Amino acid sequence: MSSCGIHHGLTTNANVNTTKVELSENNFEIIESVQGKSEALYVFGIGGFSKEAMIAEARADMLRRPDMIGSSKAVINETVEISHTLFPVVRLYKVTVSGHLIEFTH
Repeated sequence: MSSCGIHHGLTTNANVNTTKVELSENNFEIIESVQGKSEALYVFGIGGFSKEAMIAEARADMLRRPDMIGSSKAVINETVEISHTLFPVVRLYKVTVSGHLIEFTH
């Protein structure tokens, strides 16, 4: 049995979010790096979610933090990485969404 892996990353806005944050002023602090993950398994090409659904699930996982709601925090520099591993009849997709969590100071 053999397998191979393929990996690529997106730095574009895959969900066409329209929120605009002005970061030209020094009114924020980078808190930490955050990430969320999603996986899907396909057997003979059947199963799993669409790419957009996997990205949305990984993004929701990343934002599932109790300190995000009702705070002045935001995620910037969001990156989407998609990798998949091929086996003879099985394909495993993994999506990771990552970014930097910032907090506005005033």
